Amino acid sequence: QVQLVESGGGLVQPGGSLRLSCAASGSIFSINAMGWYRQAPGKERELVAAITGGGSTNYADSVKGRFTISRDNAKNTVYLQMNSLKPEDTAVYLCNADLQILSYTRIYNRYWGQGTQVTVSS
Repeated sequence: QVQLVESGGGLVQPGGSLRLSCAASGSIFSINAMGWYRQAPGKERELVAAITGGGSTNYADSVKGRFTISRDNAKNTVYLQMNSLKPEDTAVYLCNADLQILSYTRIYNRYWGQGTQVTVSS
């Protein structure tokens, strides 16, 4: 079955760094945009960063200059490098990807990973 699996979350001190990975697997014809969302307790889910198939990127204002999104198309994987982490970055981070399953259509369906916990605390 098609799935997205995140890894790389954990506990880090303020000012530290983490690198998240998300790998897509299964019967996939094509991958378009990929991205990272996060959701903290009591808050709405928000877009952190996104990257198109052509490599253009978009970031939330709160993470600009600190986070970098990238992708490896050969591995069907998207990454999120997080530097200068702050306590307010604490959240469950979820990977998403728009996947084309059937070769004879241009329909992309959105898939979500189960999330990985990032905790920034001293």
